[in-house]
Amino acid sequence: MKEKLKKWIPSRRKIIQLYCALLFNANLKGFISGNIYTGSSKQFCVPGINCYSCPGAIGACPLGSLQGSFSADHSTIWYVGGILLLYSIMFGRMICGWFCPFGLIQELLYKIKTPKMGKSPVTRILSYLKYVILVVFVFLIPIIYAFKDTPLPAFCKYICPAGTIEGGLLLLSNKVNASYFSMLGPIFTWKFLLMISTVVGCVFIFRLFCRFLCPLGALYGLFNKISFFGVKVDDAKCTHCNLCVSHCKVDIHRVGDQECISCGDCIGVCPTKAISFKGSKVLLKENEIPAASDEARKAHEAKMAKRRTITRAATAIVMAAVLIFAIGYYWMEDSAAPASPVVSDTERGNEVGDLCYSDNLRIITPDGITEETIDPTATGKITVINFWGTWCTPCVNELPYFDQIATDYAENVTVVAVHSSLGNETAPEYIGKYYADSNIIFATDYALDEMGLTGGFYSALGGRGTYPYTTIVDENGIILAVFVSSVAYEDLQEVVEARLNG
Repeated sequence: MKEKLKKWIPSRRKIIQLYCALLFNANLKGFISGNIYTGSSKQFCVPGINCYSCPGAIGACPLGSLQGSFSADHSTIWYVGGILLLYSIMFGRMICGWFCPFGLIQELLYKIKTPKMGKSPVTRILSYLKYVILVVFVFLIPIIYAFKDTPLPAFCKYICPAGTIEGGLLLLSNKVNASYFSMLGPIFTWKFLLMISTVVGCVFIFRLFCRFLCPLGALYGLFNKISFFGVKVDDAKCTHCNLCVSHCKVDIHRVGDQECISCGDCIGVCPTKAISFKGSKVLLKENEIPAASDEARKAHEAKMAKRRTITRAATAIVMAAVLIFAIGYYWMEDSAAPASPVVSDTERGNEVGDLCYSDNLRIITPDGITEETIDPTATGKITVINFWGTWCTPCVNELPYFDQIATDYAENVTVVAVHSSLGNETAPEYIGKYYADSNIIFATDYALDEMGLTGGFYSALGGRGTYPYTTIVDENGIILAVFVSSVAYEDLQEVVEARLNG
C-alpha cells in the first residue's frame, strides 16, 4: 500500500509536469464551449509555452506577451520583461524540464516505441538555431513592425507548433467554431505542416522543439548558471568522467549549462555524487547525502527520506487543492460572464436575415474618444460595420478597402469601423496619422470585462474572439452578410452592389 501511495506523491517530474499542464489550462469549460477565456488572469504569464488561444488557458504565453509588448506602452514592456526576468532568475531552464506543458507533450511522444536518434555533432549545431529564432522572430521582426504601428508576433504567427495544436486545432475541432475555417490560408497551411513535422520528429528525437526551435528555452538558458533553482556540479568532487553528459538526452556540454533543462536524471549516474539540485533542501536526492559512518549515514538517510515524504505529500495535497479550486473557479466564472445589454432583445439577432442588434457607440476622432455616439444600424444607408484594432495586423491591412468603399459609395453606404475596447487609446493617433480625411466613421466598442478583452457590440453581433470581423446591414438594419476574418474590396463591393441593384 505504501509503495502504491508513493506513485501518486509528486516526487516524479512528469507528475509535476502534468499538474502544471492541467493548472495552466484549468478553464475546462472552454473546451466544451469553444471559447477563449479572456478574464483577469489572462494578464499574467505562465512560465512555460502554453498558447493564449487554447480554450482552456487561464494565463498568457510569455513569448506572445513579450512580442506584443513591443507595440504597447512602456509599462507593458516593463511588466512582461519583469515577469520573464523573475522566472529566468528563479528557475532558468528548469521551467522547460518541470513546468512546460509542451515539454510534457514532447516527452510523451518520445515514449512511443520506435528507433531513436541520439545526440551527435549535428544536433549540437542545431541547438543554436533556437537562439537565431529568439533574436529574429521574437525581438527583431516584432520591434521593426512596432515602429510601423502594425504589431506582428512573428514567432507565434509563423512558427509556434504549440500554438497550432493548443490554439488552432483545439478551436477548430469544436463545431461551434466552424466559421473559423474560412480564415485558414497559406500561413495556417505552413504552420500545420510545421506542427506535423515537429510532432513526428519528437517521436524519434528527444524534445526536438525544445532543443532546436524554442526561443523561450533559449532565453531561460542564458540564466541557467545564476538561477536560484536548477542543478549544479561540485567541482571538488567531479572527476570529469563525462557520464552525466553521455547519459543526458539533450545537447549539454556540461551539467547546468544553457542547454540543461535541470531534469535531474544525471544525479543518479554520477559515481562521485558531485551533482545536486540548487535551492531547497527538500530536493535532495541520494547522491547528496554526505559521506559518514554507516550508522550516521543510515540515520541521515532515514531523516531525509522522512522529510522528503512529508514534503511531497504536503505538496501533493496543496497542488490537488489548488487544481480543484482553479477548475471550479474558472468553470463558474465562465458561466457567470457578463452579457451584452443588447442580447436580451429577442426581436434581433446576428445572423444573415436577422434584424441586427443595435447600440450607441462613442465616436473616435484624431483628437480622442468623444462623447458623441452613433448607432451603426440606424444610419439610413447600407452600413458596413467593421470590428478592428490597431494591434491587429490583418485589421489594419484591410482598412484601405473599407476606406475605398466609403469613398466610392459615399451616397449610399456608411462605413463604421468599431475599434476593440482593448487598446482603444491608441486609435485616435492612428486615425489621425492614416485616416484623418477618410469617410469612415470610427467608433469604439465598450468592454464587457474589466480587462477590456471582450467587446459588448462585437459579442452581440456574433464575434467570438476573431478579428477582423465584419457585418453588413441594409437601410433597415437587416443583416446582409457576415465576414469572419479578412475581406477584400471585391467582397464588400459584391454585397453592396447586390443590395443597390436588388
